[in-house]
Amino acid sequence: MKLSTSTKSILVNSICLMYVLLFVYAAVSKLLDFENFQVQLGQSPLLSAYASYVAWIVPAAEIIIALLLLSSKFKYEGLILAYSLMILFTTYIIIILNFSPFVPCSCGGVLSKLGWTEHLIFNIVFAVIAVVGVLLHHSNFEISPSKQSVQNIRNKSAIILLVVTGSISAVFIISLYLLSENEIHRNNSFIRRYPHHPVAMIKGYSIKYNSYYIAGAANGRIYLGNTTAPRQILVIDTLLKEAKTLMVQVEGKQDYPFKAVQVRVKFPYFYLVDGTVPVVYRGKISDWRATLLTNIKNYFSVFEPIDSTLFAIRSIDTAQSLNILGTLNTAEPTVFKQVPGMLQKRIDGIFDTDGKLIYNYQLKKIVYVYYYRNQAVIASSDLKTFQGLRTIDTVSQVPIQFAYLHTTGEKKFSKQPPMIQLGAATFGKYLFTMSNRLGKFEAESMLKEASIIDVYDLQKSTYEFSFYLYNYKNEKVESFQIYSNLLIGITKHYIVIYRLKSSHFDLK
Repeated sequence: MKLSTSTKSILVNSICLMYVLLFVYAAVSKLLDFENFQVQLGQSPLLSAYASYVAWIVPAAEIIIALLLLSSKFKYEGLILAYSLMILFTTYIIIILNFSPFVPCSCGGVLSKLGWTEHLIFNIVFAVIAVVGVLLHHSNFEISPSKQSVQNIRNKSAIILLVVTGSISAVFIISLYLLSENEIHRNNSFIRRYPHHPVAMIKGYSIKYNSYYIAGAANGRIYLGNTTAPRQILVIDTLLKEAKTLMVQVEGKQDYPFKAVQVRVKFPYFYLVDGTVPVVYRGKISDWRATLLTNIKNYFSVFEPIDSTLFAIRSIDTAQSLNILGTLNTAEPTVFKQVPGMLQKRIDGIFDTDGKLIYNYQLKKIVYVYYYRNQAVIASSDLKTFQGLRTIDTVSQVPIQFAYLHTTGEKKFSKQPPMIQLGAATFGKYLFTMSNRLGKFEAESMLKEASIIDVYDLQKSTYEFSFYLYNYKNEKVESFQIYSNLLIGITKHYIVIYRLKSSHFDLK
């Protein structure tokens, strides 16, 4: 059935009007809530590296196309561009749903209530409508039988033009995605990616005092040490229902000048250590009786168990006045082994190389995360191999200024420098680092509401994504540890449990 010229005109104008309403409403919605729109683009796994440009280009393009569609002279060009833009949006959603490492929140505006699948269907329908509009616009001006061959040629040219422009749009967004991924992984811009709720808060439990720290977790129980009562251990089940206090019994010599006692739990043992003495006690968590394991000559400031007799430690090379990483093996005659060069001096060698020492039992890797630079060191348990990992922050070294106490000669910070990483934990193939530094497009209000955790893949040495640890009863998580699929956090007065969702974490 052939349509009359007037019917075709009505259909074309109706299609144009639909697009005008859609694009104007969408553009105005974006501009009225521009900061939120820019943030959403900044969290996109496809466009994050170019979000600041795309945030202006998209509403501008929508408004320009709407104006073209209102013009009788450029209506055809407007329909082609509307179709191209819809293909671009459709390709974006297809990549999000099928190739993205996570699915971000949907856009605002007219489609704020639609999910990504519904959004995809909506775009496809409008793309088809644009195709109909283009073909009707062509046939609307050449309906004479004598000119039917000319009309067929024009229709074919219109179809070819739609295929070409649609292909260009699809290739453009695919290229933008690949370039954006490259920008993220090369850390050329400090832009985080936030998937949709990868972590769920389960429960909190009052521990009353702010002197507790996480000593370890094993067999469904969490063990908290106490800085003000070094031999006191608070044991809480992972359901946060039962808690009891235990006392470590130290056997043998006890008159050491303890200053910085720490407890570490690695099933079935616990360790009571003080690197300022230096001394290491070991006992079983079945009876909490500790006996002297070793008394060495090498002082150390940080200590992490690897197995029952091997430990990763951080000590000081007094000759060069810098921190060094090493291992302490109580089963060998030469108990201390150090590897020069793992920690790189940039300012003073002590303060600038300060960091968090942790051990990954699944990968059998020693991990050291710097506090004042965007780096970490990953080493094998025997320290024969090590490599660097660059974190997402762009600051390679925080400026550090010192003050000297003339009475004691002690060196201190003259001004507390900003910390790139506040802490770290590891489990499976992942490294988790805590930060209070905002990336691009992140709202400052979030620092009051949550702590930021960045996630890295240690096997690929890549940044994966980030998530928020929301405050519990207005208290921010200050330190944390990963135990299986649980994130255990400590605030000033609470222990809080979060669950890592299997949809985002491969913790097999």
